[in-house]
Amino acid sequence: MMRATSPHVTLSSNFGYLTVRPHSVNLTASRLSTIMPLPISGSSRLSVRCALRFRPCIDIHKGKVKQIVGSTLRDTEKGGSALITNFESDKSAAEFAKLYKEDGLTGGHVIILGADPLTKSAAIEALHAYPGGLQVGGGINSDNALSYIEEGASHIIVTSYVFNNGQMDLERLKDLVHLVGKQRLVLDLSCRKKVGKYAVVTDRWQKFSDVCIDQEILDFLASYCDEFLVHGVDVEGKKLGIDEELVALLGKYSPIPVTYAGGVTVMADLERIKIAGDGRVDVTVGSALDIFGGNLAYGDVVTWHAQQVALSV
Repeated sequence: MMRATSPHVTLSSNFGYLTVRPHSVNLTASRLSTIMPLPISGSSRLSVRCALRFRPCIDIHKGKVKQIVGSTLRDTEKGGSALITNFESDKSAAEFAKLYKEDGLTGGHVIILGADPLTKSAAIEALHAYPGGLQVGGGINSDNALSYIEEGASHIIVTSYVFNNGQMDLERLKDLVHLVGKQRLVLDLSCRKKVGKYAVVTDRWQKFSDVCIDQEILDFLASYCDEFLVHGVDVEGKKLGIDEELVALLGKYSPIPVTYAGGVTVMADLERIKIAGDGRVDVTVGSALDIFGGNLAYGDVVTWHAQQVALSV
């Protein structure tokens, strides 16, 4: 179940999103079809770009590029279980950005893991090193979103600000669309399995929302953003293999570009994503890469990426 901010919902013909008035109302999935701003037909869903791509990442924590099991981050800040860090690099975030630029990799993401000045500064340096080539996420809201675009981010990535207190806040989503434009917004739908469904999780993946990923939700949200980013949280950072069921769900139902992250360990996992996602799901690889202390050669992944792009021409 989702929460909108008004019982009176109308459509805006100029922007294709909902206009709401104060008051709250619960929106069940069955009611989504009655308020869908821009319905997406099966034929248009099949027209989504089908060039499977590797999307690089730069995760920054306390000013350093790290690979962390994301679900452990918040626990540590609250004095809970120990933070699990798979890797910490001696190279700066800007150096990784330059590497991705040299290799012609676009659409990668910089994730800010913490609100400290060192981490924010490192993220901005990465954006400056590769202007227009990287997306940025982590603590993004209506107050700071535009500033990251001005610093060089191609897109902003948002989760917790929109999926607030376990429910979808359409008013906040509209504000972001007004502010930066649909074409610069990525919704992070990172999720965990709950009662047989993939529920979006927020606040460093500690809190379950009441939004579950399915065809209706993906069609609905696609009217507000340019792409989806989805971490399979149950396998992310653990190098246990990918969540093929989730990849298949995204490949079948996402009407816009979508990137999957989580569990990639060997080159064969990239092919599994290609097959499960029907060639329509991009992939991010983190801890498994040799540039992040793993055994999977970054150069091999870049070569594989180039092959996929060539096949789509």
